[in-house]
Amino acid sequence: MATLSEAMGKQKSPLASTLIAGVDALSQDQTITFVQYIRQVLPLDGYVFWIRSDLLSGSALINAGVMNSSMPNQSGSVTLNVAPGSIHYITDMHQEESITLGVNKIIFTSEVEITDLNIINPNVLWLATVGNVRFSFSARGSFYREANLYHYTGTAVYPDLELQIIDNINDFNQTDIICSNSLPYWLLMNTYNPPYAGPFMSPGVTLYPSFLSPANLAPPYATVHIPPESTMSVGTGPIYTDTSSQSQLTQESVVVTLYGTRNVEAQTFLAYVGQFSVDTGVFGIMNKPVVRDEKRTQTELLALSQKKTIAFQINYYQTAARDIARQLILQAVPTYSIVS
Repeated sequence: MATLSEAMGKQKSPLASTLIAGVDALSQDQTITFVQYIRQVLPLDGYVFWIRSDLLSGSALINAGVMNSSMPNQSGSVTLNVAPGSIHYITDMHQEESITLGVNKIIFTSEVEITDLNIINPNVLWLATVGNVRFSFSARGSFYREANLYHYTGTAVYPDLELQIIDNINDFNQTDIICSNSLPYWLLMNTYNPPYAGPFMSPGVTLYPSFLSPANLAPPYATVHIPPESTMSVGTGPIYTDTSSQSQLTQESVVVTLYGTRNVEAQTFLAYVGQFSVDTGVFGIMNKPVVRDEKRTQTELLALSQKKTIAFQINYYQTAARDIARQLILQAVPTYSIVS
């Protein structure tokens, strides 16, 4: 990446010089500091968190593609200073059923190209704070070489998604699952090792939660989608044990989307799910699922993607272990009274 002085020292066109002078007047040599965050996925349920890179170990940075394994003591830049430039705000109020928020959209006009923001790495995110607003850029546009100005656009982090950004490692809980549906059971298939040898020892694809598959992932792979409205109780209510553990028989719909598989591989996956249900007993299959061919096209190629779906109706026990009663018993201090 060229230094700021090198970039500013290059010959500018008359138009660029005039526009840059205007940007300088508006921004008053404003500086933005970007902080690097690394993508971390909870193996239990696939939820994505972004952790400040300086809080992670060298191995985590190597896996994210930030560090070179041959240089274990160099973790790369944690911060990236950008100057000069000008910031434009656009705020829209959104009122939804369960949340009301102001969506802050921002345009940063920079006099130099920020090459770090052009690097495609799904495991790295750069976040900046301007005032009380934290945001990340998602696009670059409206670039004219004669003007020599770079426009970066992004949206501020939503309040409910701030929980996914970790600035204190003590806030990163890796032991308690977040989701309440059957998704952890499906993700368990990625690492399940059956105690036998046979044709159904592996699903043949890696499963990801819907909306959370890695960007530009090459097939084969599969996603698991559970419509929220499909999760319903089968029994009249939950069952509580003597330790206040909760268990409730639940049913829901699950749609698995397969990419890059042919018929034999898709049928093998379907058989694997049935065998996994029998082996583990974590859920039962209520319907007779079949493999369906889907139509996903790209106009430029005039071709169809190798996309298939399998719809399952399952039932399982939705549980929430709560040992409050047992903890109270262990901590209680007994008192005695002697009656004559």
